[in-house]
Parts: sequence; structure tokens; C-alpha cells
Amino acid sequence: MTAAARGGSALEATRVRGGESDTLDSYSEFGMKLVNRGLFRRLIRCGAAVALAATVLFAAPFARCQEAPAGPLHPRPGVPLEQIPPAEQQKHAIRVRVNEVTAPVIVRDPKGEMVFDLRQDNFRVYDNGAEQKIDHFDVGGDPLSIVLVIEASSHIQPMFPSIKHAGIVFSEAVMAQTSEAAVLSYDSTVDLRVKFTTDPDSVQYAIEHLPLGVNDSLLYDAMARGISMLNERPAVRRRIMLVIGESHDSGSESRLGEVLRQAQLANVTIYSVGLSTAMADLRAKPDHVNDTPDLLALAVFLVKTGKNALTASSLAVASAATGGLHVDTVRDRSIEKAIDNIGGELHAQYTIGYRPAGDDPEGYHEIKVVVDRPNLSVRTRPGYYVAPPAL
Repeated sequence: MTAAARGGSALEATRVRGGESDTLDSYSEFGMKLVNRGLFRRLIRCGAAVALAATVLFAAPFARCQEAPAGPLHPRPGVPLEQIPPAEQQKHAIRVRVNEVTAPVIVRDPKGEMVFDLRQDNFRVYDNGAEQKIDHFDVGGDPLSIVLVIEASSHIQPMFPSIKHAGIVFSEAVMAQTSEAAVLSYDSTVDLRVKFTTDPDSVQYAIEHLPLGVNDSLLYDAMARGISMLNERPAVRRRIMLVIGESHDSGSESRLGEVLRQAQLANVTIYSVGLSTAMADLRAKPDHVNDTPDLLALAVFLVKTGKNALTASSLAVASAATGGLHVDTVRDRSIEKAIDNIGGELHAQYTIGYRPAGDDPEGYHEIKVVVDRPNLSVRTRPGYYVAPPAL
């Protein structure tokens, strides 16, 4: 959960506690009236022993009343309210705190092969140029929470059988032995097909029996829902979202930049398998769309502004923004092969966790990870954005 959400939860908890205080006051007053009457009768009928018991009964609600927080104090008529200076307002602003940042790290040699023999002391991690203490280090061992997001619109009908056949690859190569997974599909709606489960057979069955939908494609809304689901999973689990679909959205209320902000703050890594069909290829594109963008630069821009991407590579941008991998099935490989490669990377990558230091966290934070061994390339998430405090 993000720190902003925790702040909101704290405010809500305060309101709830205030409500409980008012309720306790009302019940305590009512209880004391009843007990006073009963006490008088019992003193007459039963003598001192019963009177003592009634006194204890009287004391319980009174004690609870004393322990309950005081209700709001109303100002006297004609007395102006004291205004909080702007400096004090800023001091009491609701700030977003990032408790821990998790960075997935892929290290490759000059031949493109993954490197697995590095230790924690081989890595250095920087947040906005300041070196951070590594609090968590792992190589492919942390359990995974995965949300599989599949496009089910009529756009991808020619490739739908291949998607269904890839269910067994997902359950075996991506879920493996230590993962839990949930399945979402999207067309004109976003539908939960399987709740989080560790049973690969139920996930495979849902994929193989996925119904084909209509023409719309609520890609960003589906991604937003997947991130929300992952944000509720325990922090000890790595949070992964795998999207299989076209890099095309029609009708979502969510914007890609906002979705990526939430993904970064929730430590969600987005992997994607891009689908391309004849219908998608022939779909007209606006003249101002950039088909060959600098993905990292565009990812940073979208996260900072919260806008949508003017590019046909939305899924590639999402993966670049979170340290994941995007595979284009037309140019690169089949859907099954793409999912298999993603599974191999997920269960062999390094994971580095750190707690950012500093009292002024708002703005964009650039993450940089380096290794002390030469001629190695390092891929990780580029950073995260923390919005200014809300007054």
C-alpha cells in the first residue's frame, strides 16, 4: 500500500475512532441512567452485597467513557476561530512516504547471457544520486504474486487460439512452484476470471476457456485493476503483472501515466507480450504518433505528467517504466516462446530492496544500479514518482 493510501487510511481511522467516541458517550449516559435505577432497587431488595455488584456495573461504562477520546470542542458564539499559519499547514500536510523500493535487476554479459554469480557486495544502488543501503537482496528466490491480464476483444480473434494454448506455458514456466496468480480479461469491461490461487490447473483452465468479447479494449483500466490487486498482496512477495494484448486502448478512464505511477509506488514490475494482427496493423494511426520513441524517456515523461502515451508502444513503455520486459510476437517469437522466456527471467533475476532516506521525497526519483564487474549491462526500473503533499 502506498504511503498516501496509508495516510488516507489513518485519517479514516481517526474519523472512525471519533464516531466510536460519540457512540460510547451516548451508551454510557444511557447505561448510567439504567444502572442508577437498578442500583436503587437492588439496594432496597438485596442489601449491601448486591449493591456492591451494582456499583461495579456502574463503574464499567463510566470507565469506558473516561477512556474514550474527547469529542470536538465547539467555539463559543462570537469568538473567531484561530487560523493555522501556512507554515503550520505545510508542517501538517499529508505526505507520501515510500517505505521500501524494490528494484528488479537483470545483469547480462557481452554475449547477452544472464549473469547469476554476483553477490550483494557487487552491487551499488543510488536514489537521485545518493547511495542507498541495500536492505534486501535475492536471486530468484522470493515468491511471486502475478496478475495475468489478457485482451479478449474481437480485435485479436485470429490470435485467440494461440493465447489459449499458452495457458500451460504460463502455469508451468511463470507460476512454477512458489507463485500465486490471478487472471483478468478485458474488452469493453474488465473481468476477474480467477482470484489469487496457487493452483496452476485452475489458472490454466481459465485461460483455455476464456470467452471472446466485443470490440472495445480497456487496456489501461485492466492494468489499473491489476496493480490495485497486487498492492494488497504481502510485501514479502514480488509483484508481477503480465499483459498479453495489443498496445491499444479504447475507452479507459485511467491514463497510462497515472497507471505507471501507481505501479512504481506499489513495486509492480510489468511484463508484456505484444499482439499484432492484420486488423491492428491496418488500423489508422494519428500523424503525431511516434512509433519509435525513446522508451525510457517517454516512461519518465508519462510518470511525471500522468498523461497518456502518443505512441503505438504503450505496453513497451509500461515495461520499460517498471523494469520489466516487452516482447513483440510478430517481430520476435511466438506467444508461447515469449511467455517461456519471461518465466525464465522472473525466476533468475536479482531483487534489490532499500529504504529511501530524506525528509523531502516528492518529485521524480531516479534509480541507478551499478555492478563492480566490467563489461556487464544492467537493466532495472528507471525510478518512481512521489506526488507533492496534499494539504
